[in-house]
Amino acid sequence: MDVKTLKNCISLLPANVATLMRGPTGVGKSHVAKDVADILGLPFIDVRGSTMDEAKVGGIPDFETSKERGVSTFCPPSWYKRACDEPVLLMLDELNRSMPQVQQAFFQIVLDRELGNDADGVPLRLHPETRIIAAVNVGNEYDVNDMDPALLRRFWVCDLEPTVADWIDWAKEYGLDTVLIEFIQQNPEHWRVDPGSVEGGTVVPTPASWHRLSDTLVGAELAPATIAGGSVSDVIYPLTMGFIGTEAAISFTDFLRNYERNITAEDILDGKVTAEDVADLPASAKTALIDKISNHAADNKWKKAQVKRVAEFAKTLGGEFLIATFTAVQRANNMANLLPLNKLIGMEVVDLVNSARAVTK
Repeated sequence: MDVKTLKNCISLLPANVATLMRGPTGVGKSHVAKDVADILGLPFIDVRGSTMDEAKVGGIPDFETSKERGVSTFCPPSWYKRACDEPVLLMLDELNRSMPQVQQAFFQIVLDRELGNDADGVPLRLHPETRIIAAVNVGNEYDVNDMDPALLRRFWVCDLEPTVADWIDWAKEYGLDTVLIEFIQQNPEHWRVDPGSVEGGTVVPTPASWHRLSDTLVGAELAPATIAGGSVSDVIYPLTMGFIGTEAAISFTDFLRNYERNITAEDILDGKVTAEDVADLPASAKTALIDKISNHAADNKWKKAQVKRVAEFAKTLGGEFLIATFTAVQRANNMANLLPLNKLIGMEVVDLVNSARAVTK
């Protein structure tokens, strides 16, 4: 399931139906859960089971109450108390990498929506509007405990399979380095490598590692958007290799060193770059340019001359790129740009789509 579909489905579930999100490490499960919390307007609490012991879930003994009432009670952890007092989105992360006692406590929270009890023996129940998303890592590279199949029926289960497009949309929204994003657009094979497909202990690129690399380079004042095409420090390769592995690091470093000029949407709109200028670029690079046109179309009102240049750019590229350009402007949802562009290339797009359908039939 892709990220967009997953978010839409979780948002429609009743609050008392827990979600079990499965996927390899580094694909963005935590970020997806955080985004769902934002969509629902709920505070987000991330509880990582693999770092906890029984006391951190069940709480510590309440000695004062035990002295006063003569019964054994426990003080619940702060995250659970908050989930009982107010609506939150509670993420129980790395569920299948937790200690057995922690797993059992998590299962009680999921199945019964309660944990422990007060001095009168009344269980401490979650707030009726608190939601639970549990997450497990899957893949033969992990030392994990298999979940009891009988437990799966108590969840809404989804297998997260994010796409490069999902990640690029997310990376733009979160402000990751633009040249790093451009590299992924043009080299999607380096976006993610399944750790289970290589020798154990090998560093491979994942969506999460690209995120950490972007933050690290920007923090070190080595932002790819700043250094690309200029003097690329010798430290870039070893620094990059530690996050994304040898092969991806070689390709990314080479990309930065040979980066000539960042073609912008304005370059195309103002006629500084034409379709002939980019004819020799790989298809992925042309798609990246079309994405830039889409982003520009969403936030700006084009002049007549600019609309005409976009139309000429699309028609000269032709075929699937003509359709992709029109679709990209349509996706921007700015009618002030779409309507005049439709007058110039709309019928050609329709003819191409109809021709493609005729061939498939």
